[in-house]
Amino acid sequence: MLVQAYNILRSYNSGEARQDALKGCSFSIDDGDFVAITGPSGSGKSTLMNILGLLDRPTEGQMSFCGKNVDELSVRKRAEIRNKEIGFVFQSYNLLQRHTAFENVELPMVYAGIGKNERRKRVFELLDTMDLKARHSNYPRELSGGEQQRVAIARALANHPKLVLADEPTGALDSERGNQILSLFQKINQGGHTVVIITHDDAIAARAKRILRLRDGQIIEDFRPNGADELDPLKPLAPTIGPKLPPLVLR
Repeated sequence: MLVQAYNILRSYNSGEARQDALKGCSFSIDDGDFVAITGPSGSGKSTLMNILGLLDRPTEGQMSFCGKNVDELSVRKRAEIRNKEIGFVFQSYNLLQRHTAFENVELPMVYAGIGKNERRKRVFELLDTMDLKARHSNYPRELSGGEQQRVAIARALANHPKLVLADEPTGALDSERGNQILSLFQKINQGGHTVVIITHDDAIAARAKRILRLRDGQIIEDFRPNGADELDPLKPLAPTIGPKLPPLVLR
C-alpha cells in the first residue's frame, strides 16, 4: 500500500470562524493504481492534493506514505520525499521560463544529487519518450501548450517517483491535446507508476481505474468506473486491468 489516510481533517481560520476544507477523509491508494479525485469547485480537491503531496499537513488525522507516518517527519525529510518519491504536474505547467526543456527536466535530478552524465542520459530518455528530444534546447515560450505539459510530465518522472500527482493537467489544453495527455498518463501508469489526477471533469475522471468523489470536504463515493462495488476506504484494493495500450518504458 502506497498511501493510507485516516480521518483527515484540514481546517483554516477565517477571522473568528473556522472553515473545514476536509472533514474526516479516510482512504488508501495501492502501489500501481490510477486514481482520479474529482468534485466541484470548493469540494476540497486541491487541499487533499497538497496533503498527498506533503505540501501541507492535516489539522487532525494520520497519513502514511510507503509505510511511514509522514506527520512525524521533519520539514527536511518531507522535502526529500517530495523530490525523490513524488512527481508533480500542474495545470499551468510551472516550467522555469529562463530554462530550456532539457534544464527543466534535469532540475529535480540536480536537487537529488544525481551525477551529470546520468542526468543527461535520463533527460534525453524522458524527452524521447515524450517525443520532444528534438526540442530539448527550446524555451517554454517556444513550445505549444501540449509540448509544455509533456515537458512538465517528463520533469515529474525525472527521479522515478512512486507517486505522480497531476492537478487539472488538461485544463489549459484543447480537447485533442487533452486526450493525448490523458493517454500518456495511462501509459505512465501501465509503466509502473501510481498516478493520481485531480479534476472537476467526470469524463476525465472516467479514464482512471478508480474515482474518489468529494463534496464539501468529504468523500461521498469511492468506486471503479467499470462498475465494481463501492470500496472500503481502508481495505487493500484488488488489482484492476486498465486500458490496453502499448507499454511505456520509463525505467
